[in-house]
Amino acid sequence: MNLSERHLKAFLAVARLGNFTRAAIELHLSQSALTVQIQQLEETLSVRLFDRNRRKVALTPVAQRLLEPIERITSDIDTLLTRTQEIATLKRGIVAIAALPSVAGGFLPLTIQKFAGAYPGISVRIHDVVAQRIEDLVDAGEVDFGIGSVVSKRPGVTHVPLLVDALCAFMPRSHPLAVRRNLSLKDLSGQPVLVTGKDSSVRKLFERALAESGIDIDAAFETNYMSTALALARAGLGVAVLPESATDPAIDTGMVRVPLRSRGLKRQISIITKGGRSLTPPAAKFVSVLMKQFELAHGR
Repeated sequence: MNLSERHLKAFLAVARLGNFTRAAIELHLSQSALTVQIQQLEETLSVRLFDRNRRKVALTPVAQRLLEPIERITSDIDTLLTRTQEIATLKRGIVAIAALPSVAGGFLPLTIQKFAGAYPGISVRIHDVVAQRIEDLVDAGEVDFGIGSVVSKRPGVTHVPLLVDALCAFMPRSHPLAVRRNLSLKDLSGQPVLVTGKDSSVRKLFERALAESGIDIDAAFETNYMSTALALARAGLGVAVLPESATDPAIDTGMVRVPLRSRGLKRQISIITKGGRSLTPPAAKFVSVLMKQFELAHGR
């Protein structure tokens, strides 16, 4: 017979109450059923656990040494069941997300705000990294899912499209090009251009489009973070080429975001997961909140 939690709890009840009848009542069992459970436990452990007579029930010396370990085991089981139930019912848990910096600093905070308001017991942890690193973290199981662009057709990693993110030119409202409805890559050739690092998906997208158009643009500044590029543009040091999701002009009132009209300047942002692995209930709920937010925002 395999050792079960009900056998351990039967033992603890008899040990604490010193009486089979009272223990059976507490456990909602008949006295005969409780006796059978204790006998089965004794057979499994190959030791006698109780010395019994008409007046009292006492722990044997062996049972006295087993009492503390069994109490600890049942406590751990109770804790495990409680925490699992809390995770399943979204009362507690952790959601780990790997996201592009533009996503982490763009639309993701609003989703986190909505999610935290509905599920305050769940912590959200963000890894803001480049696209390649997102797939690495997802594939290694270090995060629940990622939000990023597709950089490879890596086996075992799945992509569910979320939005199309177009590259734009960001500049102060006082900039001469700020009045334009859109810009071509050629329009930027005479401007100091601010770009992200060479390992970013945005930089690779921009350079590929330049190469296909036969246009040569030298970067005035190269930054690791989009927020730095935006700050430099805000200071009038150049035009920042960044994805549309990098900032919200309604919030950043001193800046203008002008679309770039050129082929190849759009990237697909997807929810990235590890194939064959289910999301935890908190992570699945976060994705649901995120998708609903986009449906409302884009009228789907």
